[in-house]
Amino acid sequence: MIDTPNASLPPAAVATVRSDSFLTLHYRLSADDGSDYVSTFDLSPATLQMGSGQLADSLENCLLGLAAGKRHVFHLAGLDAFGPHNPRLVERIARSALPPGIELRVNSLIEFSSPDGAASFAGFLRELTDSSALFDFNHPLAGKPIRFEVEVIAIM
Repeated sequence: MIDTPNASLPPAAVATVRSDSFLTLHYRLSADDGSDYVSTFDLSPATLQMGSGQLADSLENCLLGLAAGKRHVFHLAGLDAFGPHNPRLVERIARSALPPGIELRVNSLIEFSSPDGAASFAGFLRELTDSSALFDFNHPLAGKPIRFEVEVIAIM
């Protein structure tokens, strides 16, 4: 009989994503019509600190318990992904109130700074007239069902 000293050891535990994990991953967010909103699969992988607010809670919840090395696809209902579309976040702003020199193109995302400069936020320019601009400050996928595809590469 051959002595195998490690034969009675349990197999190594597989690391899975926890609420405080730091991850390297590829991901894709697609609208219900199949159009990609964002994808890292053809780029460098992303890094993510779980629980830091870098990713919506609903998307982080999909990652919990996953192990590295497999691709997963999740389908989230419109209200579950980025919440409902809030009509109060659609605002008409006088062109004279917009920062001077800002380039305005319909269907583009415009970055704004808060009055104190401490934060920034983005609005999607929906409509432009001679006197005003209509901005939607909702997440572009708010109220829409999405497909979340993810491949966890490393868990730290």
